Amino acid sequence: MIKSDQRPLYLQVIDKIKSDIEQGVYEAGERLPSEFQLSKQLGVSRATLREALRMLEDESVIIRRHGVGTFINTKPLFSSGIEELFSVTDMIKRGNKEPGTNYLSSSIEKPTDEDQKRFQDEELQEMIVIERVRTADSEPVVYCLDKIPKNCLPDYVSHEEQSIFDQLEKSGISIAYAMTQIEPIGYHERISEILDCEPETALLVLKQMHFDEQERPVLYSINYFRADKFKFHVLRKRVY
Repeated sequence: MIKSDQRPLYLQVIDKIKSDIEQGVYEAGERLPSEFQLSKQLGVSRATLREALRMLEDESVIIRRHGVGTFINTKPLFSSGIEELFSVTDMIKRGNKEPGTNYLSSSIEKPTDEDQKRFQDEELQEMIVIERVRTADSEPVVYCLDKIPKNCLPDYVSHEEQSIFDQLEKSGISIAYAMTQIEPIGYHERISEILDCEPETALLVLKQMHFDEQERPVLYSINYFRADKFKFHVLRKRVY
């Protein structure tokens, strides 16, 4: 039960629920008691409880499933600044999970006009196109679609390596930086199913063109991250 102090009751409810999560009273994915039960347990009105739950939902501490209940949100597997460039393999390792790969397809294709513009090469003849699902401790967490000019990886063998960054480095190409477009989306009919997402689980799409140390475009990636597993932030500095 909430013990009254000088702060508004809804803030005390927020702290109490967060404390219960940290202490293991509620586990990730567990459903909270009903509003009636929880307000009675905490000794607050349902209006106060609803305000606290609304703010906890805004912070992604909880998630509400219409007609089902309120659940403790899972903690992100990986959280870091978006300005830091890691391979998906390294991201998963940094989350203390074992990275894995499920290959969906790997092929050599003729580049589209858009590919030739993207890679700044009108003479581009062949593209390696790789479709994969990256796993963390065998759980699907990222859908990856990668495009690489064939001349950047002339000895490419599908399924040989998990990290394309590593394969490029073995071919003498080091990724220096990437231009990234970020787009949050809701349920995707195909990809959400591939990643075993619940209907309310959002996806975070990163479209990235990677450049080598000579500023040549060498890898274009579209990665769909499960938003309940990955969290990115960015450091913004004021310009005077």
